[in-house]
Amino acid sequence: MKSPRECAAEGLKVGDRFTVVRCFSDDDIRQFAHISRDYNPVHCDARYAQLCRFKAPIAHGLLTASLVTEIGGQIGWLATGMSFEFKHPVYAGQPITCHWLIADIDERGHAKAEVRITNSEGITVVEATTSGVLPRTDERERLTQMLSEGDPTNGAARPMN
Repeated sequence: MKSPRECAAEGLKVGDRFTVVRCFSDDDIRQFAHISRDYNPVHCDARYAQLCRFKAPIAHGLLTASLVTEIGGQIGWLATGMSFEFKHPVYAGQPITCHWLIADIDERGHAKAEVRITNSEGITVVEATTSGVLPRTDERERLTQMLSEGDPTNGAARPMN
């Protein structure tokens, strides 16, 4: 099975599908709050989250949506737009799966993708669309070279510490 980066190097097409699975930890949520400066207590305080009728603090919507950019980064997608609908909460320790489908590509290499993120129960937690520019021939050649060199800039291709 080819990696998303390998597919991008060969040239993306309508109908290409990509999937990534993540499970955010409490520490991931804390770090995202620090980086984004979004300290909404629904993400940081268990009692507040329960008052909002959640069973625990929830992951930030944009942290959950970062799975969209994880796939985009793998395929060299230069995003020009994104739209998200946050449907259900995501909790620390809950595996989520991002399903990405390239739905349209025009003659200029501008594309649209439909994205659905589901939890381990199969419930859709985020629906999204994204538009972007696909790698051109010279960029695909560079991706091929990077792959042949072990893809040194691709953190997803290496074990995380």
